[in-house]
Amino acid sequence: MRIELATQPADPHRPNEDFASVALPASGRGGALVLLDGVTPPPDGATGCEHGVAWFTARLGGALLELLAARRELTPAACLSAAISRTADAHRGTCDLAHRRTPQATVVLARWDEERVEHLVLSDSVLLAEGTDGTVTPVLDDRIARLAALGPVTDAQRNAEGGFFTAAADPAVAVRAVTGSWARAEVRALAALSDGAARWVEVFGAGDWAECFALLAKEGPRALIDEVRAAERADPDGTVFRRGKRHDDAVALHAEL
Repeated sequence: MRIELATQPADPHRPNEDFASVALPASGRGGALVLLDGVTPPPDGATGCEHGVAWFTARLGGALLELLAARRELTPAACLSAAISRTADAHRGTCDLAHRRTPQATVVLARWDEERVEHLVLSDSVLLAEGTDGTVTPVLDDRIARLAALGPVTDAQRNAEGGFFTAAADPAVAVRAVTGSWARAEVRALAALSDGAARWVEVFGAGDWAECFALLAKEGPRALIDEVRAAERADPDGTVFRRGKRHDDAVALHAEL
């Protein structure tokens, strides 16, 4: 097994709100990965919470990884639900968790053993799976993309029926995630990308998902992020490649199983 991980903040003077980690149980059988992309608050900073987004993603990511590794009887969705509840309980007494902009994150997770590879994706981060035949399959929650095709995506559509969903303070959101599994014998490797790293495909069109996976496998996650940063610097104002912000926190993970 070979695992590589790289991350870079959008601004070196601000906390990186992305999170990624891997667990390899002591039994030596299987493992789990978690990637979260923290949702940056609006310019006024109003979230109803005294904690930052980086605090939230560290708490939620840590809880998720523990549950995935230690509670194998729970489905990935059940692990996400329990992790959201645990994180909410950690600041329920001090913060307004009903605030629409309470700290929240996109979620990618995968868990594997000798039989299955389970996965879950919530919101616009990406999971890629390479099959033993070389085929690369993207697992996407495309609700934001479908909404954006119809017009500007608004805050009113966040965690609302007919809108899009993120992991915030409501554990019931876990049932909204895209979930599934593959036979372990059919999967050679996995990759997870926050949308800041997925810009390589989704914004700059440098290649498709298979080509993105090939870059990760050959040159590593840092090379992918470096190419994204170079493309951002070449079009700083988004004149050619429209995007919400010049740079974004980026994290990429590649795991050969």
